[in-house]
Amino acid sequence: MRIDPVALATLSAVVTEGTFDRAAVRLHVTPSAVSQRIRALEQSVGQVVVARTRPVAPTVAGEVLLRLARHWDLLVTDALAELVPGEDGPAVPQVPVVVNADSLATWTMSALARAQEELGVTLDVIREDEGHASELVRSGAALAAVTGDARPVAGCRLTPLGSLRYVAVCTPAYRDRWLPRGARAADLDRAPVVRFDRKDTMQHRVARRWARREIDPPTTFVPSSREFAEGIRLGLGWGMMPVGWAEDELAAGALVTVARRAHHDVPLYWLAWRLPSRILDVLTRCVVEQAAASLVRDGSGQGRADGTIGAT
Repeated sequence: MRIDPVALATLSAVVTEGTFDRAAVRLHVTPSAVSQRIRALEQSVGQVVVARTRPVAPTVAGEVLLRLARHWDLLVTDALAELVPGEDGPAVPQVPVVVNADSLATWTMSALARAQEELGVTLDVIREDEGHASELVRSGAALAAVTGDARPVAGCRLTPLGSLRYVAVCTPAYRDRWLPRGARAADLDRAPVVRFDRKDTMQHRVARRWARREIDPPTTFVPSSREFAEGIRLGLGWGMMPVGWAEDELAAGALVTVARRAHHDVPLYWLAWRLPSRILDVLTRCVVEQAAASLVRDGSGQGRADGTIGAT
């Protein structure tokens, strides 16, 4: 069995772009050429590698080859950088990295910017819930991720980063209307809550700690970190906000905690493929260094010196 690197690059483009037509535009070839390359790849491995859906999705065999394609691009880029340092070579591949929305909004962007500047590459930052990010690395859709999943992935390094600290808050007017007796189970069932999306279960997990059972409140979904926090400030419901965004308003009385034991720490990890790659080494160093300055470590409550994630 022989696998053509051009076919691998085509598979990667098809999965990334979602359709054969958009992949053709990216690769500067015709859609017919893309289709022929994918068929040739399937014939060479004896299996279907993509489901012809919209968007296109890799099959199980396709995920194996997609991982190979991502690794190949990364290693070729590293090799060319060593062979012709300082030369402008062919367009570098985008490096796909998964980060959850709140980490993107609070601490990771400076790390990613430093890594991109040092490496001279571009990044394809994929936003995904921290509980599901590892799946994108495992499938080959990404080379690294900030994840909340502590389970190891074969062929990858898992590095603890620290914890992003949240606090359950609402406005005083909201508390007086919906939770005047505190976080009682019956009141939590009727008090509106704000959630990021349907994967976001943090509010329910924290409420279970107070109510000692599951709750089923009316829910408003706001799938953007900044607007999620603004929705809480406007009284749409109570929700879990990064401490650094809430502490000034808590001190001023514009926000109040929903209940005692209102804080919740989400441990985060850096998951990256175990490859001899300068790109991954630099990305890992930048992310780990920024996490050390930004996240809660070992339950100490210590965070960034500038107070973005401060003591609680």
